[in-house]
Amino acid sequence: MAEVCLRDLVKVYEQQVVVRGINLEIPDAAFVVLVGPSGCGKSTTLRMIAGLESISHGQLLIDGKLANDLPPQERGVAMVFQSYALYPHMTVQENLAFSLKLAGISAAERQERIDVAVKTLELAPYLTRRPAELSGGQRQRVAMGRAIVREPKVFLFDEPLSNLDAKLRNQMRGEIKRLQHRLKVTTVYVTHDQVEAMTLADIMVVMQDGAIVQQGSPLDIFQNPLNRFVASFIGTPQMNFFNGVLQQNGEDWHFVSPAFRIPLDPMRFAGQLSADRPVCAGLRPEDIIPHWPDAAPPQAETFAATITLSEMLGNETLLFADSASGPLIARLQQGCQLVDGQMLRFSLRASHLHLFDANSGMSLRANAPHAQETISP
Repeated sequence: MAEVCLRDLVKVYEQQVVVRGINLEIPDAAFVVLVGPSGCGKSTTLRMIAGLESISHGQLLIDGKLANDLPPQERGVAMVFQSYALYPHMTVQENLAFSLKLAGISAAERQERIDVAVKTLELAPYLTRRPAELSGGQRQRVAMGRAIVREPKVFLFDEPLSNLDAKLRNQMRGEIKRLQHRLKVTTVYVTHDQVEAMTLADIMVVMQDGAIVQQGSPLDIFQNPLNRFVASFIGTPQMNFFNGVLQQNGEDWHFVSPAFRIPLDPMRFAGQLSADRPVCAGLRPEDIIPHWPDAAPPQAETFAATITLSEMLGNETLLFADSASGPLIARLQQGCQLVDGQMLRFSLRASHLHLFDANSGMSLRANAPHAQETISP
């Protein structure tokens, strides 16, 4: 097991900076997920840890040892790729043994390590099969087995579930999490899928344009996004955003937009409120509450919106609607059917409101974390 430390890590391709001064401390046995859109630098960062990409500037330490110039086989890491990277002409048994043979491991120790991986991943029925005879999930388990037999200090996963269907992704996600908990190996996992990131990570690292935007526990990032990008990227469906201004009336503050006014708690936004300041308000779909025409009048202020689409997902329904403040999505924890074009009234959970600066997109919440500073090479 090992700690991994990235200090001012930079990658430059042909004078273009693609990873911008990343600083990240990965504790021993932690499961860290790098998540972000395509091109954000997450896979390049992982490949620098693996030794598959050179480091332009900065330092990489694995278990306290400078690893910038170490070849991959001397870093104590094992990588699982999106494409599985299995030898098609070899059986499962031979695939598991191959890297150990190259490393000069004795036959007895090879078999002992293989037996552990086979038992852990339930691969016994497939040992004589070749990759073409396996399903996608089985191939991915073999790829994980190849990593396990090396007994690495660090597991590296590069979008390992992208080629699987939805059912297999859910199954393999659980298997990877249970495996990491059992083996207690430091793990760095790359994905563009925020659902994978939320469910797998002890520490989630959100990246954009080659830099770390925010890092922390999945729940903290979901509840306290640093800026509008993080708020929109983490959460499905994404957060609703409404443009408006701040309005003061004595000691009372409101966010005001064409469709509604929302009372604000000045303590949540201490030092950030100024009259007539243009801001963007954010609310999760579950914090926009529909009110049926035959129900008792709500205590909260309501506004009207026209239903444009309803998606019934069994135990919940997503309502898409247009309001005077713009489009919105509301989530109901029940199944229902609505007619497109139907007018409905909604209220908002003011205590769950997020405010972002209209220009910078940064959160106005008091004591909001700061984005990681980046450096130029």
